Amino acid sequence: MKPAELLDILRTAEGLKCHTRHCDTSTGRRESVAEHSWRVALMAVLLRDEFPDTDIQKVVVMALIHDLGEIFTGDIPAFHKTEEHRRAEEARLNAWVGELPEPVRSEFSELFAEMKAMETPEARLCAALDKLEAVIQHNEAEISSWLPLEYDLQLRYGAENVAFSPYLRSLKAEIDQWTERKIRESAAGERGSAPSRR
Repeated sequence: MKPAELLDILRTAEGLKCHTRHCDTSTGRRESVAEHSWRVALMAVLLRDEFPDTDIQKVVVMALIHDLGEIFTGDIPAFHKTEEHRRAEEARLNAWVGELPEPVRSEFSELFAEMKAMETPEARLCAALDKLEAVIQHNEAEISSWLPLEYDLQLRYGAENVAFSPYLRSLKAEIDQWTERKIRESAAGERGSAPSRR
């Protein structure tokens, strides 16, 4: 790859650092799409021993590129994202990937097709980690940043994606316990801070 081609790709990909997601970090600032993708990739690396028959290097690459379409559309929360949004994002992404130099063009095209088909262990693992990372990040954020619909969504989000793996089901259960504890503690705090009526 020519240096100029690499710089063009990196300049476009920098958009993932600029676009924020519908979630705060533990310090109260908006999380970037790039930060989310990085931690999905980190999760894959950390779980390689749990999935010995899965090509973790491929999962890491999938994790790093899975939200590249959001360079062009920004992040749209799952509960607002429509099929029309998905088609528009995919069209913009495909147009950009189609202009990349080889062999990156073919590699990315094949990986995006594999992730969309959701038939391989690698695609299923990446999708599951994508959902779990989002739930973890919400748990790390202040509960005051949650929308009312997210109290229930936190417990449902990603459940079907982890169904194929006993390990991921146990991880989701652990995260759900954390979510429930956070909700209980928040409710107790609100009750404790309410003025007494005499």
